[in-house]
Amino acid sequence: MAEDRWRWYPPEVRGWLGALWGKSAGRAGGTVNLLLSHMLDTAAVAELVWDRYLPQVTRWRLDALAGGAGKGRRLFAWLCGIHDLGKATPVFQRLDAAGEAAVRQAGLAWDKYAVKGASWRHDKAGARVLMALLAEAKWSEEQVGWVWPLVAGHHGLIPTVGDLKPPRRNEKLQGHDRSWKLAQLALAEVFSREVGYEGQSPLAAVEPALVPSRAMQLQLSGFVVMADWIASDERHFTGVSDLSKVAMPQARRRASAAWSRLGLRGGWGALAVPGPETFQDRFGHGARPSQEMVLDVVRRMGGPGLVIVEAPMGEGKTKAALAAAELMAARHGADGVFLGMPTQATADPMFTQVRSWLRGVGDGLEDQVALLHGKRMFNKEWRGLLEGAGEWGQGADDPFTSVGEDEYGMAADSFDGCEGAARRAPAEWFLGRRRGLLSPFAVGTIDQLLYAATRTKHVMLRAAGLAGKVVILDEVHAADVYMSQFLLEGLWWLGQAGVPVLLLSATLPPEQRRHLVAAYVAGTQSAQGPVALELPEPQGYPSVTAVWPGRDGRPELLVESTESWRDDLQVRVEVLDEPPPTGPAGRQDGTPAADTAVTDCLKERLADGGCALVIRNTVARAQSTFEALQKEFGSDVRLLHGRLHAGHRADRTQQVLDLLGPPSRGHERPDRLVVVATQLAEQSFDVDADLLITDLAPVDLLLQRIGRLHRHDGVERPHRLSQPTVVVTGLHLHDDEAPYIMGASEKIYGRYLLLRTAAEVKRVTKDSGDTWSIPRQVPDLVARVYGTGPVVPDAWAEAETQARQDWERRQADRRENASQYLLTRAGEHGEPTLAGLHRGAHGKLTEGQFEALVRDGERSAEVVLVRRTESGFHAMTGRRLGPNGEVAAELLDDVLAGTVRLPAKPTAAAEQALGPLAGWRDHPWLRYSLALELDERGEAALGDFRLRYDDDLGLVVSGGRRYG
Repeated sequence: MAEDRWRWYPPEVRGWLGALWGKSAGRAGGTVNLLLSHMLDTAAVAELVWDRYLPQVTRWRLDALAGGAGKGRRLFAWLCGIHDLGKATPVFQRLDAAGEAAVRQAGLAWDKYAVKGASWRHDKAGARVLMALLAEAKWSEEQVGWVWPLVAGHHGLIPTVGDLKPPRRNEKLQGHDRSWKLAQLALAEVFSREVGYEGQSPLAAVEPALVPSRAMQLQLSGFVVMADWIASDERHFTGVSDLSKVAMPQARRRASAAWSRLGLRGGWGALAVPGPETFQDRFGHGARPSQEMVLDVVRRMGGPGLVIVEAPMGEGKTKAALAAAELMAARHGADGVFLGMPTQATADPMFTQVRSWLRGVGDGLEDQVALLHGKRMFNKEWRGLLEGAGEWGQGADDPFTSVGEDEYGMAADSFDGCEGAARRAPAEWFLGRRRGLLSPFAVGTIDQLLYAATRTKHVMLRAAGLAGKVVILDEVHAADVYMSQFLLEGLWWLGQAGVPVLLLSATLPPEQRRHLVAAYVAGTQSAQGPVALELPEPQGYPSVTAVWPGRDGRPELLVESTESWRDDLQVRVEVLDEPPPTGPAGRQDGTPAADTAVTDCLKERLADGGCALVIRNTVARAQSTFEALQKEFGSDVRLLHGRLHAGHRADRTQQVLDLLGPPSRGHERPDRLVVVATQLAEQSFDVDADLLITDLAPVDLLLQRIGRLHRHDGVERPHRLSQPTVVVTGLHLHDDEAPYIMGASEKIYGRYLLLRTAAEVKRVTKDSGDTWSIPRQVPDLVARVYGTGPVVPDAWAEAETQARQDWERRQADRRENASQYLLTRAGEHGEPTLAGLHRGAHGKLTEGQFEALVRDGERSAEVVLVRRTESGFHAMTGRRLGPNGEVAAELLDDVLAGTVRLPAKPTAAAEQALGPLAGWRDHPWLRYSLALELDERGEAALGDFRLRYDDDLGLVVSGGRRYG
C-alpha cells in the first residue's frame, strides 16, 4: 500500500488497520484475512462484474447515477466493497480469540463485559457507522438514505432505520470512543482512496449525482451480495494478514484468477439490431403475419416496456417472443433472457427450444442457459450437460446447501470452479440456491419471477438476476388470482426497473389484460396504486398490446391486430348429457354410467376409424374412463395423467406425440386411437385429434382443449370426422333451472365460471347454429364468460348470483392470503428507499414452504417408487439396486423414472412416514427423496390410505375418507 495513503492519519491508525480482521484464519485458508483486504477483494470482484457481467443498460444507468460516462464503475465497486464496514466494531472483533488479541495489542480496546454475549449483527452495525460517516462528509440525507440499506441488507434482510439501534442502546458494541471512530473513518477513507476516490475527504467525492429508483436500489443490493459471496470464497481468496500486501492491484489479481476459475460470464453482450432476415435465419422459415406484427410493434416502441401477445394455440407466439427479445435487447442494452412457463412439464421442452435458438444467435450461448425449477434433476438433457463437467456439478443443484457468507452469517460456499472437462452449462456458481436468475439465460417456471415479488430473504439476488434481461412469460392466463398478486407485484418492480417484458396468451380475459398493463405502468411511474389508463381493446385476433413510458414519463400505447395464418375452424359443439348420480348407476359389469356414455359415443363416431382425445378433470375419472374404453377398444387406448410415474409418463407422452404429432415427424398416424388424459393435454401438447370429448371447464381452458382439434394440416380423416367436433360432458342442462355440474369440476374451478361457460355451450348448441368459429371467436367468448354482462338464462340467474358471491368471497380471501407475502406492503410502493423492506418478512422457510409461497393449492408430495421383494430393492424398471437401495451411476435414470406425485390427501402421511432409503443418504440426487416401498403386488399403505401402482392405470389411491 502506498506510503502516502497514511499521511492523513496518526501513526497508530496504520497499526489498527493492520489488525482489524474480516475473515478468521479458519475461514480464510489458514491465515487471517484483514478487513481492508476483504473489502478490496469485494471491490475488485465488483469491477469484474462490471467489466464481464453487467448488462450494458445497467452500466448506462450507473454512469448516470454517478454523474457521467465512465464514473459508474468506480461507484459500483465502492458500493460493493463498503458492505463490511460494520466489522470494524468491538462486537465483531471479539468473535475470534486470535483476532481479538491482535486488535487489542494494536491499541483498540473495549469493555469486554459490556460486549460479552451481546447479539448485534455487523450488517446493521455497518449501516449505522456508514450513516454517521457520510453525514460528516456532507452527503445529502437523500443519498445517505438509499445507500445504508445496501450495507444493512447484505446478508439478505433489509431492516428499518429503527432497527439500527444496538441492544439496550449499548454504543460500546459499535465502538463509541475516539479511537474506534477514527479507525472506522480511516478504514472507509483508505478503502475509498484505493478504489479511486482522492482528496482529503474521499467520502465526499463518492456521493452520487442522482438517487436511483427503488428497483435499481434492489438490483444494486443483489450485486453487493453477489460480489461479497464471490470474494468470500476461501479457495480463491486466502487470507492476507500483512497490511503492506493489501492494495487494489493485488486484490485485482486475486479477483481475476477467481473469476477465471469460476468460469463466470455475462450473456450475449452488445447485439447488433437484427435485420428482416433474422427470423428466417433463427427458425428456418419466414415470419407469419402475427409474428411480423409483433416485431413491427417492438421496432416502433420508443423505449423498453410491456408487450402482450395474444394469439391462438399453434400460432407461433414463442418464436415471435424470442425474436422480439433479441430485438429489444439490441435496442435497449439487455444482456439475456428469462423465459417463464406455467409448469415444469412445459419448461422442459422450452429449455431445449431456447438452447436451439441461442445456438443461432452466437457461438456457445446455448451452453449458458440454466433450467430453473424444483425437479430439474429429472431432466436428462440438463443432467447430461452437468455431467460433462464432473461430479461437482451435482453439488450445485443441491437445494439444501446454504449459500456462502462468513461464519457469522451462513455456511461457507461449496463451489470450486470448473477446471477439467469443457463446460456445457452455466458456471456452477450460478446454479446454487437463489442464484439461478443470475445465469446469463434462464428457462423455468413462472414461479422464478413470482419469487422475486416475495418479501423473503435474499430477494435482491433475484432482482439483480432480472436486471438487464428481457422477461418472457408464456400462458399468463394460467395464473390464478393468488398467483396473479405476485405477478402484478413483479410487473410493478419490472416496470420501475425498465425491464422489457413480453407476456404471451391464447385466452387472456380483457380485465386481466388491463390489470397487467396497469401494474407495469404503475411501476414506471413509481405510483402507489394502479394507474388509470385508457387502454383500447384489440380489434382483432391475433393482437399485440404494447405500453412504455414516453419522454415525459406518461405511458404511450400501441394496439395492433392481424389475421391468423390459418383459416378459422368451424368447430361443432355438442353436449353429452351426464345426469347427476342418484345411486350405483351403471352397467351390470360395474362401469359407471358416465363412462358408458363416452364409450357408446366413441363406438359410433370411430366406426370408420379416427383419433379421439378424451379429457377428464380428475385422475380418478380418467382412470375409470380408460378402463371402460379399454374393454371396448383394447390396445387402441392410451392413458396420460399426473400420477403415472416419470418413466411411464415420458414414454407415453412421446408415443402420443409420435402418433398424433405433426405429419413431418415421420410416424404413420394410426387408423384408430383414443387418448384419455387430464389437464396435461391443455398446454404445450402438440397433438391433432379428429374428435374431442371433454369435461366442462372454464371457457379459456375449454378453448385450450379445443386447440388440439384438427390442429395440423395434411391429415387424412374419416368422412364422419371431417368437421372438428367437441363433445362437452360432465354436466346436465335444463331449460327451467340451473344445470347440474359435476362436483369434482366445481371443486377445482368453482361453480361461477363453469355456470357462465355452460351458458355459452347451451347457447351454441341450442341457438347459434351449433358451431364456434375458432380462433376468431376466442376473444369474444373469453370476454363474455369473464365479464360481468348477462350470459346465463333467466332461469339460472339466482344460481349464478349465489355462485358469483361465493366466487368473489374466495377471490378476496386468496388476494388477502397472498398480500402478507408480497415484496411491498400495502401503501409503500411510493417509498424512496429500501429501508424496512423486510419488515414483517416471514422467517426461514424450508424449500417446500418456499416453493409453496406463490401457489396456494393443496400440498402434494413427490415420492420415488421402488419395489421391495425377497431378493431386495428394485427400480420400477425392474433393475436391482444395492442391499440398502444403493444406486450405481448407470442405474440413476431407472430409479428417477419411478418418481410420481401423490394426491393431496395422502401427502401429510407420506411426509411423516417416508424418507430416503438407507443407501440414498449420501447420494447427491436422492438423499432428500421420499422412497415409497411397494410390495410384490405393487401396493403400499400410508396411514389410512392404500396405494397401488398399476402399469396401465398408474397410481391408484383408495381408503381414507371419501376419496374422489
